[in-house]
Amino acid sequence: MYGITSSVRSSHLGSTGFAASRRLRGVVGAGAAVAVLAGLTGSTPAASAAPSGVAGASTPAGLARVSGQARVFYAYSPHDDIRFSVDAKAAPFSRPVDGLPQGMPTDARGTVTISHWSPGKQQGRRAEAAVDCLVTGGDTATLSAVVTRSEDPDEIGERLGFSVTSGGPGEGRFGFSWAVSNVDVVDGKAVFPHVGTCMAPAPFAAVTKGGFKVRHAELPPLPAGWGKRADGAGSR
Repeated sequence: MYGITSSVRSSHLGSTGFAASRRLRGVVGAGAAVAVLAGLTGSTPAASAAPSGVAGASTPAGLARVSGQARVFYAYSPHDDIRFSVDAKAAPFSRPVDGLPQGMPTDARGTVTISHWSPGKQQGRRAEAAVDCLVTGGDTATLSAVVTRSEDPDEIGERLGFSVTSGGPGEGRFGFSWAVSNVDVVDGKAVFPHVGTCMAPAPFAAVTKGGFKVRHAELPPLPAGWGKRADGAGSR
């Protein structure tokens, strides 16, 4: 079996699925995944101390990076083998889109792999996602990635959010945007909206094997004219 459950679509593996569905199937156990957060190159101490700001401020010597792979303990699926593998690296202002022609300071690239094995059901799923955003704060990072490979076609193109704390067993932690978060209420009913870039809950799942490394870097200077659209309108 290959694939994962997107946080805004259907749940997988029944009660141990990754996410609640947009069709209101309910929040379910994310018998979830080991994600290797893609490496973001870390800054030097001097660069870390440099303030972010507009072009002309001192530029950090390195870029943010997250890397590693681990098995994590998810409280609602305690017997499942959930692993994440991440290789992420900051690539500021590299993803221009309509309305943001220069991209964002948190643009990033890399890959997250998600693996989930349920011994009770004797079923497993796996998926890959392309990193599009990364931001760090000390030994913690949040990132997002868009699903590129999954056995469920409905998952392709869905964005997922992840959070990481550096370290191995006893120190490292990992979080994901489905199953326990990203729920809104509309007209009294639960709905599951799209995940925005770099949006993820705190890293709530403890690392039990392997580990992650967060290389922090301050936000880069903004390029001249950043935030102004081609039509002259400014961004929020």
